[in-house]
Amino acid sequence: MARKIIAPGGTVSGVVDLPGDKSISHRYAILAALAEGTTEIFNYASAADCRSTLECLRRLGVQIDVTKDRARIAGVGLDGLKAPRRALDAENSGSTIRMLAGVLAGQPFKSKLTGDSSLRKRPMRRVVEPLRQMGAGIHTENGDRAPLEIQGGKLRAIDYTTPIPSAQVKSAILLAGLYADGATTVRESVRTRDHTELALREFGATVDIERGLARIHPRPKLQARQLTVPGDLSAAVFMIGAALVLPGSELMLHNVGLNPTRTRVLDFLISIGAPINIASVQLRDGELVGDVAVRHAPLSGGSISGAQVAEMIDELPMLAALGPYTEKGIEIHDAKELRVKESDRIAALAEGLRQMGATVEEFADGLRVAGDSAQPPNQDAAVGAQHVEDPPRRAVPVPRLHSAKVDPQGDHRIAMALAVAALGAEGNTTILDADCAAVSFPEFFERLEQLRGKTAS
Repeated sequence: MARKIIAPGGTVSGVVDLPGDKSISHRYAILAALAEGTTEIFNYASAADCRSTLECLRRLGVQIDVTKDRARIAGVGLDGLKAPRRALDAENSGSTIRMLAGVLAGQPFKSKLTGDSSLRKRPMRRVVEPLRQMGAGIHTENGDRAPLEIQGGKLRAIDYTTPIPSAQVKSAILLAGLYADGATTVRESVRTRDHTELALREFGATVDIERGLARIHPRPKLQARQLTVPGDLSAAVFMIGAALVLPGSELMLHNVGLNPTRTRVLDFLISIGAPINIASVQLRDGELVGDVAVRHAPLSGGSISGAQVAEMIDELPMLAALGPYTEKGIEIHDAKELRVKESDRIAALAEGLRQMGATVEEFADGLRVAGDSAQPPNQDAAVGAQHVEDPPRRAVPVPRLHSAKVDPQGDHRIAMALAVAALGAEGNTTILDADCAAVSFPEFFERLEQLRGKTAS
């Protein structure tokens, strides 16, 4: 369990090239394996989760060659996968286990999907139930947990409404729909990220996308492609957070994925005062890509609930960690989903921020992280207040976070969020098990160090 010490202060400035988008990389790899011909994927994500997907595909008989900036995948077609000799290990990747479950549901063989201790605690019922409705035989352990033992076969088309909006569940159903006996429809009350629909179209599938639904037509002839994965917006948010915590900071992030189902987080940050500008937007391989510039500025704070939660689910830990650096704080509701991620993200984040001195109120479905206006004034300010009716506000909030030793509980997004919050603390902060950041952003601490005037060690 490697530790990382975060020294406070300094600035972040410069130009950032981000790792490939994790969500898109998973989908490109899976569809490349099912296509005919060899696909080259440039800027394939370096995340451990995406390596798990490649390894599972290898065990299904797919030839894959990976270099530093490219994955080359020799597709076997829709019917070319081979029965694995042993269980497919998704490790910590929920995307891998859920989306591959959709593919394996349509195969004429038995397979088993498992993962690490964290993944085996995460609920699978939401993906298992619709796949069973399509005709797949799936056995789970402990009610609805992995391992998943799947007996695939001929599948029925379904028209399915997701009880809780989930891009992973939608993707699993659409991928299973490739093998169904008719068009398969997924309906959502809140639009989730549509990378699967866009990727399916890029590989040649017929996908109808309307308001609130996606429909896949079966048995397409998927064709190999050359594709470039955009920079990961969810990774970019941690760099943006660092710039917003440290006065004097200014960053330019190149080639960031700007899919409209993902950019609500930028809208929210702008709404609370973040000076964010977007330029050079272009459509590349079906995805919007552009440059994002951000500089430090005081933040007002705000609340997140309802449909916003599904649209920003991966970014919520970083937004909450900005709470002490805003005037009014950050409040999140309707986010029970955070309790069944790689950790209970609500509890893990609340504990870590409290250890650093933040005021945090935890709810069943979210939390409230107090802002600067909730902090007790210092003695000089209190004295001054006796002589002026309305003392001037500080131009920049001064949070009262302090040095601490914090445990991200094995969760990559919690580790990075706490590291960013630590940049503005008084004294060094130790992040335990910091290596867990490699699940989505292996270069995070190194990249942060390169951009700062002070270093992490």
